[in-house]
Amino acid sequence: MKCWVCTREARGFGHSDTRYALTDPRHYPIDWVFCSRRCLEAFHALYGRWRAVRDGDIDRKEVRMIDPSDVEQAAMRKCLRAFGEAGSAIGFGKPLGQYTEAEALQVIDAIVTRYTEAMAEHHEATKYPPVRGIAPVPDPMSAPFADMPSDTPWEAATR
Repeated sequence: MKCWVCTREARGFGHSDTRYALTDPRHYPIDWVFCSRRCLEAFHALYGRWRAVRDGDIDRKEVRMIDPSDVEQAAMRKCLRAFGEAGSAIGFGKPLGQYTEAEALQVIDAIVTRYTEAMAEHHEATKYPPVRGIAPVPDPMSAPFADMPSDTPWEAATR
């Protein structure tokens, strides 16, 4: 099963709807599963807020978004250059309300593409966490045996 929030593989975190009795099948929604406590808590923050708005406990029309992480904020800052380049191609003198659909989609595409690239860059940079006392390897899968001495006798004879 996939995490309800981030679509990674779920790892045993589930949701219980306490409005129903333990014997009621609705107490355990089967598809509300999560990969981590962070996703579980993010879901419950949004779900609780949505229920409060729906029930009229909070006088709002929208449910607020969770705060972005430091990584997401850094990725958003990296989008500024792509946004500026797309805006300069269209022309900064033109108000945003007068953009055609194609121009608006061009700006959105530039921002979303750069955001996705920035998140992927961060993921790739943190894919292999550094081990204390060992120098980080740029790409450990490129040549896994490069640091080992050659033990093939036919290569030693030709050198």
